[in-house]
Amino acid sequence: MFVLLASTYNIFAQASKTLPLSSQDSLVIKKADSIVRQKDLADIFYRTFKINAKKGPDSALEKAGKLFFSFAPALGYTLEGGPIAVATVNASFYTQTPDSTNLSVFTFGGEYSLHNQVLVPIISNIWTKDNKYDWLGDWRYYSYHAETYGLGTDNFLSREDATYYSYVRIYQEVLRHFSSNYYIGLGYNFDGHYNISNNSDITDYQQYNEGLTKTISSGPIIHLMYDSRTNINNPKDALYASLIYRTNFTSLGSDQNWRYVLVEVRKYISLSPHDVLAFWTWNEFTWGTAPYFDLPANQWDTYSNTGRGFIQGFYRGTNLVYLEAEYRFGITRNGLLGGVIFSNAGSATQWPSNKFEYVAPGNGVGMRIKFNKYSDVNLCIDYAVGINGSHGFFFNLGEVF
Repeated sequence: MFVLLASTYNIFAQASKTLPLSSQDSLVIKKADSIVRQKDLADIFYRTFKINAKKGPDSALEKAGKLFFSFAPALGYTLEGGPIAVATVNASFYTQTPDSTNLSVFTFGGEYSLHNQVLVPIISNIWTKDNKYDWLGDWRYYSYHAETYGLGTDNFLSREDATYYSYVRIYQEVLRHFSSNYYIGLGYNFDGHYNISNNSDITDYQQYNEGLTKTISSGPIIHLMYDSRTNINNPKDALYASLIYRTNFTSLGSDQNWRYVLVEVRKYISLSPHDVLAFWTWNEFTWGTAPYFDLPANQWDTYSNTGRGFIQGFYRGTNLVYLEAEYRFGITRNGLLGGVIFSNAGSATQWPSNKFEYVAPGNGVGMRIKFNKYSDVNLCIDYAVGINGSHGFFFNLGEVF
């Protein structure tokens, strides 16, 4: 996505009082002083229009309940939607002091394209006091025009198959801390596709889907997680590993009884205050007959980021494996500007053989602009190139992974 930004930025802060400082308070203020020395888009805005912003560490103290708010309206273009209008909100906050509790993040977006696509995702990661519980939510409504390119990986943009549907996703779970950075929890996942229409036989879509105009997958999940990240907006020196097992039951409304496993790992290695090596693997496996649009596909992960360099759904299959590596580096010493170079590779099984036969590599570069220095949110603008003529711009508010 290439964006033309009209950005706004706000921090809603509690009034500060002059109190005797504990050693913990002194550490927080020291960290706050470091943050204040950094620059973000708000600082550039204030300087350009000669607005007096509140100075000093009091404005940067990370207290429970304080909201760090980033809002980015934009006009742009996506590979799957064409010309679009989009607004993305990132609200970050602590439910307790940051020395004991991770930063909670709530992301809300709205998107409308000239292809009559309407997308409303609401994604949340809320940590309770002392990281005792982690509440995860992924709720979406899509009214969607999308191209599908068939099952497998060796696909071509010229072989696009237009489909239309409405989509409702409700994923909600809660995890309980039980040791070190380990968590375990339960949840419920619902995927409903309605008013599906497709009038083409260019790909194997019709053969697999068998003319269905509505599909539902509904079932409980078990989630085991290791997470040493303290800020998911921009992790550093951390490890995240996740194993999700989902079972869909006809007794809960599913069209078929089928099972699903997701294995995800992210590793972050800090080389300097502004330089990070990041690695990501996302792997999905299914058993039974999953509905076509519930099969694993690129850019259908939580934040729609797998497979930069390819249009959403370019490769899809009953199983999918994905690897990515990214080098994030600073350009300015004040943290305002940075860059990335990245490389990824994904593969989905061919159908009906259910074998991995082809790999779709992608490579790219990107710019990072500090959008909110308090929640460490970057505006990410990337350009990536895949295979078979696939390429494009990609946009995020917060790091890609």
